[in-house]
Amino acid sequence: MHARGSGIHEQVLRKQLLMPTPLPQLVQETLERRFLVHRLYEASDREAALEQARDVRVIVTGAPILVEGMNVPITAQMMDCLPKLELIANLGVGYDNIEADAAAARGIIVTHTPDVLTQETADTAFGLLLNAVRQLPRAERFLREGRWLQGQFELSASLRGRTMGILGLGRIGAAIARRAEAFGVQVAYHNRKPVADAPYRYFNNLIDMARACDILMIAVPGGAQTRHLVNASVLEALGPQGVLINIARGSIVDEQALIEALQTGKILTVGLDVFVDEPRVPQALIDMEHVVLLPHVGSASQATRDAMSMVVVENIFAWDMGIDIPCPVPETPWRRSSKQAN
Repeated sequence: MHARGSGIHEQVLRKQLLMPTPLPQLVQETLERRFLVHRLYEASDREAALEQARDVRVIVTGAPILVEGMNVPITAQMMDCLPKLELIANLGVGYDNIEADAAAARGIIVTHTPDVLTQETADTAFGLLLNAVRQLPRAERFLREGRWLQGQFELSASLRGRTMGILGLGRIGAAIARRAEAFGVQVAYHNRKPVADAPYRYFNNLIDMARACDILMIAVPGGAQTRHLVNASVLEALGPQGVLINIARGSIVDEQALIEALQTGKILTVGLDVFVDEPRVPQALIDMEHVVLLPHVGSASQATRDAMSMVVVENIFAWDMGIDIPCPVPETPWRRSSKQAN
């Protein structure tokens, strides 16, 4: 590993930053103008590189899906290797790649990039729903393979008369709910507690909500607390006309239980943008013609990725200037701006 543009005088004057994984060029170029950047992913000996980077004050990283498939978890052990570390800035709204509780215990601030990807991700979620229910990808393949010349494509299911249960009515979940309303789909939701002023029916039990709905939309954060939250019992409650959409994290769903439910007709179909072991997708899912699978592209437009990159930079620059940081995560809420606190 090396810090580009390094030199003794420069190292004294410029604060040092660690980049464990490749990030968008916009992030790299902007930060290089202000910080001495250590690129851990270029190091042949990671432990030695961390030892050389003991003066690092900031880690800038990203969810594995955003960093060319590389996954370098920011663990308590890594934090302890960097005694001057004050800030971990994450590219992405999800930050299950960071041990945020460990950071909080060490007085280290963790930030992420909410809001700017909300609408793009909600669009993807609803696109998955339409494609899964109406079987539009299969219909396109039917046309491209010349089979329309032999007869009409089969009739599909419909959105009409359906109820969507949203698991996680946060920013993205609420944006999906508004889209569902525009399509005439009734909405319910399950959170740990009701959302103030939410106009939708609240369920305090996920299985009860799945039983009352025939679309289950997953928009809850990943991590240990939500691992396999959607299990065989939830899928069975969703029922044979049920549609599962996941644009959150693959770990939230018991993937083997999902495959079994699809193979045996316990649910109708799924639309998945996320998987347990990305980019490796179970062959059993790939082999199913009636499911819709995307390579984790929920927020992957150029405009949104650029906006996320700038939020990462803004979080770091705010820390550097000693002003309120725009987007701390809930585990490290100090130095929150007055606007967010109200």
